[in-house]
Amino acid sequence: MRTAGNVLWFVLGGFISWFTWGVLGVLWSLTIIGIPIGRLCFNFAKMSAAPFGKDIQFDDSGFSLLLNVVWLVLGGFVVVLEELTLGAIFCLTIVGIPFGLQHFKHAKLALLPFGATIYRV
Repeated sequence: MRTAGNVLWFVLGGFISWFTWGVLGVLWSLTIIGIPIGRLCFNFAKMSAAPFGKDIQFDDSGFSLLLNVVWLVLGGFVVVLEELTLGAIFCLTIVGIPFGLQHFKHAKLALLPFGATIYRV
């Protein structure tokens, strides 16, 4: 079921999240200082390509909070809005609710990417 959900996810709009995270990873990697953030974006792009069967655990340390605020100002807000919009669109239909919930999970990840750990369920 996980594989079928991931294939349907990618075909029906998950590629948008994957592409957005990938573009952000490339843009952040253009500067030497931004390479660690770019690598983080590439990890999240990999997760957003196939989100079913994966979960996110958030750490709440003070340092990651500071980095999350900087992230939100320098590009994260656009990703949050995109994920919330896609989640709301998918939740308009009963069949799309699981996909919408995945987009909402990605919106939280886009809001607080530092201190987040992706693990398999």
